[in-house]
Parts: sequence; C-alpha cells; structure tokens
Amino acid sequence: MLRALYSAATGMQAQQINIDTIANNLANVNTTGFKKSRADFQDILYQTIKPAGSSSTASTDFPTGIQVGNGSRPAAVQKFFTQGDYAATMNQLDIAIDGSGFFQISLPDGTTAYTRAGAFKIDSQGRVVTSDGDLMTPSITIPADTTDIVIGSDGTVSVRQGGSTDTTQVGSIQLAKFINPAGLNAQGRNLFKETSASGTAQTGTPGLSGFGVISQGFLELSNVSIVEEMVGLIIGQRAYEINSKAVQSADQMLEVAINLVR
Repeated sequence: MLRALYSAATGMQAQQINIDTIANNLANVNTTGFKKSRADFQDILYQTIKPAGSSSTASTDFPTGIQVGNGSRPAAVQKFFTQGDYAATMNQLDIAIDGSGFFQISLPDGTTAYTRAGAFKIDSQGRVVTSDGDLMTPSITIPADTTDIVIGSDGTVSVRQGGSTDTTQVGSIQLAKFINPAGLNAQGRNLFKETSASGTAQTGTPGLSGFGVISQGFLELSNVSIVEEMVGLIIGQRAYEINSKAVQSADQMLEVAINLVR
C-alpha cells in the first residue's frame, strides 16, 4: 500500500511536467520560429519478488516472475524542429528558411546563438539585428540611402540606393545546421545555443549542401498544433486525476488496516 502511494505520487509529478510542457507549447503558438517540445517518460526501478526462470520444482521453472514497479519519471523534454507554416508579410527584412538551418546571431558576450525566427530589423548604424538588437552573423550593414532591399534564395543581400535601378551586394546570409538539433540548449528569446549533444555547428550557403533556401517577405510560424496540444492536455489531465485516485485508494486501504485493531 505504501508502494502504491509513492508510485502514484511519481505519476502525478511526471504528469505535472507533461502539463507544463504542453502549456509552454500553447503559450508560444504565435511565437515566430518556435519549435514545440514533448515530454518523454520512463518507468522506475522494479522490485523483484520472484525471479522469472526460478525453480518451481526439481524439474520445472516459473515461466514468469513477480516484479512490482515503483512509478514513472521524466526522461527527456525533446524539441521538434519540423517546419512551421509560413506567413506572408511583404516586409523586406522578414525572412524564412525553407528547409534545414538556423540564422546565426552574435550575442553581447561574444558567443554565437542560433534562431529560426527571421523577423530582423535595422539599428541606428544600419546593421541587421534581431528584435533585441543582437547582430546577425556575418554582419550585414544597409546603407543609409537604400530604397530597396533584395534578399536572394541563396542568402545574397543586395540594395538599391538613391534613384538607381541597379543593385549592389552588401553581404550574404550564412546558415548553420547541427547533426542533432534536438540537443541544442534553448535560451529563450527564440535563441538556441550549441551543446556537446547537438554537435558542432556546420555553416554554409543557403540552398547548398543540404541547407534550406531563404524566402524574403515571409516568417516561419510556430510548429505547434493547437488540436494536438489540446488532446495531449486532456490526456495529461486525466492521467494526473487517475494517479490522484490511486493515492486516495491506497490511503483508504491504509485506513482499513489501521482500523482492524478497533
């Protein structure tokens, strides 16, 4: 009975992580470039009361044993980097990656972060930056007299200046990819950082060597499916509820055992 109390409690704790993960997905359903997460679980150690294959008689063995589990625990919360839908914005500095890859962002501490959110801006010095003012890497500067910005599918950034109809190349966007993007460390603000699990960043030109292509005037939306998350929310809520019922049942059995002496 005490085992049931502790096992059901671990189930409630596991479902709390599940609900927290789903809630974060739903909270970011409109976050540009957001990638949904999923909580994975595993069972905990088993107590072996009778081993399978132990002798039942001098000539026979038990075909199955008796093992009692001790609940569940969170094993991982995994990010899924599937492609999100696109939204046409017609903003010249809104760019989306169609395929694999991340934009590279230089942080104030000198480290590099990675993002799928392509809502870029221009700062007071004409540099292309994120909404937080962090520089895109390699750095691209837009001249002050620019009248039009053209970003090619290969990441080439060109501008038209003054009254000219000709374009001048001012930079090129380079993408990064990882052998295991699920191993990236989410930093918030739509940013990820490299870890030993993700592998080292491989950089390259959009459209080549397995990198996605650049689409100007589009943003990649969150890959969260509201319907899927709502179904998961219902399942998680019911699982939490049934584990709480198991706690109540174990408590009632303990109460019966205690009252036997009365």
